[in-house]
Amino acid sequence: MKLLIENGRLIDPANGIDGIRHIAIAEGKIFAIAEKDQSVPGFTPDRIIDASNLVVTPGFVDLAARLREPGYEHKATLESEMRAAVSGGVTSLVCPPDTDPVLDEPGLVEMLKYRAAARNQAHVYPLGALTIGLKGQKLTEMAELTDAGCIGFSHANEPVPDTEMLLRALQYAHSFGYCSWLQPEDPFLAKNGMAHSGPVAAGLGLSGIPSIAETISLHTIFELMRVTGARVHLCRLSTARGIELVRQAKKEGLPVTCDVGIHHLHLTEEDIDYFDTNARLTPPLRTLADREAITQGLLDGTIDAICSDHTPVDDDEKLLPFGEATPGATGLELLLSLTLKWAAERKGNPDALVRAIAKITSEPARILQLSCGNLKAGEKADICVFDPSVTWTVDASKLASQGKNTPFLGKAIPGRVRLTLVEGRIAFEQ
Repeated sequence: MKLLIENGRLIDPANGIDGIRHIAIAEGKIFAIAEKDQSVPGFTPDRIIDASNLVVTPGFVDLAARLREPGYEHKATLESEMRAAVSGGVTSLVCPPDTDPVLDEPGLVEMLKYRAAARNQAHVYPLGALTIGLKGQKLTEMAELTDAGCIGFSHANEPVPDTEMLLRALQYAHSFGYCSWLQPEDPFLAKNGMAHSGPVAAGLGLSGIPSIAETISLHTIFELMRVTGARVHLCRLSTARGIELVRQAKKEGLPVTCDVGIHHLHLTEEDIDYFDTNARLTPPLRTLADREAITQGLLDGTIDAICSDHTPVDDDEKLLPFGEATPGATGLELLLSLTLKWAAERKGNPDALVRAIAKITSEPARILQLSCGNLKAGEKADICVFDPSVTWTVDASKLASQGKNTPFLGKAIPGRVRLTLVEGRIAFEQ
């Protein structure tokens, strides 16, 4: 089907576009982009979509979305979570390897990609396990996993306590040009922790995870990067000092990128409130100073991307006492709105919206070294059209995700997706 989306405010950070444009789509790709007072020569659409007062962007690229298959279908399914993805404007997503069984064999990766493709929704890019079973004892066959469709290698939230093993993993990855995705957290300092180590955790009687759990891990990773030359993507930074260390590492020229979870842009340790298990996350919510450092890191480019860190959890696992509840929150359907909310709060920064859109489109695409996240003619027509003027209240019963767990339940947040295209096909429309 040939589509023409006209009169929308097109924001495409990758190509420096922010203005009213018409976008023509044919055969699953972007045919042409025209100025508001121009037509598209030689193009006759089957359908015209009027995007007046709406914003048109590349489909969002989410660097962390757990789909829960295989193995955790009681928490979520590919069908439910991919429906949630396109409902939230996400057209490409990265799946961590901590499924059951772990994504440490080519056949498992091929099966996941096949089943995801059969849903005909968002593009799924699996991360392979860095070690077999995520046990930190034996490296996986990274070359075979790459051939099967992995775009990088991760240990998810599991630590690699053996530094020699991590060194070997980075050496292996570097020799083949692969990127290692690491979440910086010292397993011994974080052991049995439930919340940020500080007055709030102490007052609630919760064991804490100190900021140095992140920074000590970062020091180790950076030293190993200096020795190996390996490229590393750091997942879910959460502390001011950690962000400063990344800033210094980038100035030094280390090949490092990083992201932050969308919840950490808005929430702090105070939001644990009276043991709200929806606010139990990994890494934990930190201090107000840490949250402000995240904002500064996003504005100055130290932090490359924002991700949903989508982690659907079964209701029963969130009804337990705080210390026993499973960490995680749903995020795919909230990624756009919470990003818009963050941009709107930067009142003294006129380009905050464009920068924010970049953090969920072109910047994650750059990290993945993929051609998605932009609206250049000839590229796949992965597109999101949203209404920035609408405010909606997060209602668990109306979320497409099987995971209803989010600290934003009952909160009013801005922006609503009206249309999602995946390779020119309408995957979601409201």
